[in-house]
Amino acid sequence: MALPAKPLCAPNWGCSLLMTQHSNVARIAGQMAGAGRIRTRAMFGQYGVYCDDTFIGVICNDRLFVKVTKAGRTSAPDLPLEPAYDGAKPSLAIPEDRIEDGEWLSRLIRTTTDALAKPAKR
Repeated sequence: MALPAKPLCAPNWGCSLLMTQHSNVARIAGQMAGAGRIRTRAMFGQYGVYCDDTFIGVICNDRLFVKVTKAGRTSAPDLPLEPAYDGAKPSLAIPEDRIEDGEWLSRLIRTTTDALAKPAKR
């Protein structure tokens, strides 16, 4: 007898946070590939997103959240600010239709990366 399907929950984060599907992470990362070297890292059932080794956001519940910067906010003033999970700082919540526009998404990610990137150590 098969057990009923239950949503997967991230450890210690409560059942309001579902685990992100790896196939969606790969799709979203592919859409922003024009921004630079994109890398994702699994973190508690969700994924941190890095561009050129700079942490720029998370993929949480299969949604992309990008760190807020002045430059990013200026280039996308219409995007809502939402926390990726309970207790998180508000981030730019990227709607699915904007994720599908890889050129636009890559520009936003590059702008955010440039704003967050630390100068090289000398």
